[in-house]
Amino acid sequence: MNRYSIYKGLQKPLVYRGFKGKFIGWGIGFLIMGLVGGGLLGALTNMYLGGLITILSIAGGLTFTFYRQKEGLHDKTRNKGAFIHSVHLKKNYAQRSS
Repeated sequence: MNRYSIYKGLQKPLVYRGFKGKFIGWGIGFLIMGLVGGGLLGALTNMYLGGLITILSIAGGLTFTFYRQKEGLHDKTRNKGAFIHSVHLKKNYAQRSS
């Protein structure tokens, strides 16, 4: 007996042009770094070299971001084996001040 419609997409990550969640920020970061780096290199050396570096760095950064996204939104370390953590607790009952 719910009168209000419930938006079912609240728990889904934000998606923009195939990039999801935090990888949107990664893509924007690689885009800005490529533009700034290529622009500086083009201003200091050669316009064609700067343009080439801009295109290659943006394409490489977005490709890297795309392949990292395939591993999932959350970085998880998948360790195999059993781990034993030793306990280093000391019983200092005699040294307590009353």
